[in-house]
Amino acid sequence: MFDKDPLSALDAITAAQRLAFAPLAFHATSALRDRGVLAALSKATPHGLGVDGVAKETGLSTYAARVLLEAGLGLHIVWRREERFHLGKLGYVLLHDEMTRVNFDFGRDVCYQAAAHLDESLTEGKPSGLHELGPWATLYEGLSMLPEPARRSWFAFDHYYSDQAFPAVCERLAAEPPARLLDVGCNTGKWARMCLERLPQIEIGLADLPIQLDTARQHLQQSGLIERCHWHPLDLLDAGSPLPSGYATIWMSQLLDCFSEAQIVAVLRKVRAALPPGGRLWILELFWDRQRFEAAAFSLQQTSLYFSCVANGNSQMYDSKVFLALLPEAGLEVTRLTDGVGRFHTLVECAAA
Repeated sequence: MFDKDPLSALDAITAAQRLAFAPLAFHATSALRDRGVLAALSKATPHGLGVDGVAKETGLSTYAARVLLEAGLGLHIVWRREERFHLGKLGYVLLHDEMTRVNFDFGRDVCYQAAAHLDESLTEGKPSGLHELGPWATLYEGLSMLPEPARRSWFAFDHYYSDQAFPAVCERLAAEPPARLLDVGCNTGKWARMCLERLPQIEIGLADLPIQLDTARQHLQQSGLIERCHWHPLDLLDAGSPLPSGYATIWMSQLLDCFSEAQIVAVLRKVRAALPPGGRLWILELFWDRQRFEAAAFSLQQTSLYFSCVANGNSQMYDSKVFLALLPEAGLEVTRLTDGVGRFHTLVECAAA
């Protein structure tokens, strides 16, 4: 879908102006949604509302309602006929679509202020915008301490996508369940909890930074499943910290996109060293070039910029060709590749080469 220029000259001029005014347009869209303008127009379907009607329904001044509605016209969020405004298809999606809400809140609450430091981040190779959220070298060190609403929006973003994919992968795992599985980069422990609930014989090892393991431990204690858990605090980027052995299956979900190419190879070499004979590695990742729809590819391409200026300064949502070429460098080979898991993910099943 990216092998030719899709824009006419006139389209390019229009698109350029949308980018030029994108910061203002973004915040206008946020106000249209969060101040109830879109909801008021949805409720008024099919007759629509005039400016005064929107002001009355939302508590905005007539001036505020007018400038927001007129901005919405240019953005095709609303449309107007005979001085009455109506909710457009785009407005409907902004108001009702969960994926759009999750992405929008993530962009506003986690990325927006940090994005002003993107050029510096790309020049220096570090997340120069992260200081807008906290005093950490990488986002992962402070993930559990993020200020609100950034913390809520970050986890909603992360979980929205993994929650769609996890059930399908767990079902496949159940067809040939390992006795012991190592969850590397366990985050809040949601994958571990699903496996423990659905596979009553399995034992789960959780490996992550100590602060992340504390969060996972709290989550799993509430579930009453913690007796089948084993804890492995470690820094994956520490060359002196090997992964624990004795796990037939090693699992990594939305983890390796948090590292540079060289770091991915180093982590995968640790995995290769920890795999027993006949062991398997399952990697669940999002690749922009393996998406079915342009909107999904676009979202992942822009998410790479979040890694640049917020998360760590050196990773991205990878082109699968770049990512898969790293596996042989670590002594691993792909045994099966499944796209469209949970709509957007790719499951990469690997074994020792």
